[in-house]
Amino acid sequence: MFDGPAHNSFREEGVMNSTQERDRIKSIKDIPPEENMLPGTPACAGCGGLLALRHCLKALGRKIVIVNAAGCFTLLTIYPYTPFKNSWLYTAMASAPAGAQGIRDALDILIKKGRLDQDDDLKVVVLTGDGSAYDMSLSSTSGAINRNLDFYYICYDNEAYGNTGVQWSGATPFASKTGTTPPGRISSIGSELPKKDLFAIWKSHKPPYLATISPAHPVDLINKFKKAEQYKGPKLFIALSPCPPGWGIDTSYTVKLAKLAVDTGVWALKEAVFGDLKHTVVPKRFKPVEDYLKEQGRFAHLFKPVRQEAVLNKIQEGVNEYWDRHKLLL
Repeated sequence: MFDGPAHNSFREEGVMNSTQERDRIKSIKDIPPEENMLPGTPACAGCGGLLALRHCLKALGRKIVIVNAAGCFTLLTIYPYTPFKNSWLYTAMASAPAGAQGIRDALDILIKKGRLDQDDDLKVVVLTGDGSAYDMSLSSTSGAINRNLDFYYICYDNEAYGNTGVQWSGATPFASKTGTTPPGRISSIGSELPKKDLFAIWKSHKPPYLATISPAHPVDLINKFKKAEQYKGPKLFIALSPCPPGWGIDTSYTVKLAKLAVDTGVWALKEAVFGDLKHTVVPKRFKPVEDYLKEQGRFAHLFKPVRQEAVLNKIQEGVNEYWDRHKLLL
């Protein structure tokens, strides 16, 4: 590993100066108009992850290289087509952070030897689904964070292994239906396990910047990337990504469901700077979680043929417990 200046981060660098504060956007009108991802991809219609990625790339700009782990978005750059204006590297499901390490080291060496101008440096961006982030690449991501690798990590979290048939993943919510957790005689509720708290796992490493984002809140999303840009080291993002075929929703409901996830408190929009937590979007009044669940086919078995009141209450209580636990931080 090349131990160059790109691998050093200092907490004092994280003080947002007046220029950075000025760069923050206040409304959708301020979102950069330039598109760094073109339409017409092989992704499913209404893909929430693709919409989130579109906004991420607006914030990151064109001088980036994406390191993609096997998943839904592997389909985006099937030769000879690509929707991106930047470079792309495809890796196995568990090794994207290791690939990012190699690219970052190579760029640092080229800069040190004078073969690459500092102004031509590239941001290294890991892009994975939840199957990679929550499960298969946990250890390689932990290693990259511990090495203080200067990179971005974007996880499009559609809460299942969407590319291979919507199987259960560590991100799958309690009581949801997937291809491998069908409600039936063995279990009437679907998945019996809670969603893994990846934010807490990554936060325990105290990286320079960590945030959750949503395609329904693009202003919050872009401002988080602008804030993250000031830090050297890992900058990690988890994007809730409604999936029409996996969630059993209409393709026009993507943004509606992403917004409901925030409005019901199911998906907390937050950030952590060196482990210090802050919630960035908090509804004045939370809607019932049922409003979010009943719109999705993957939770339909909780309402018909028999309403599973105890399960619905358990889900609501879990959300209430989270916000009760964090109310002092709001």
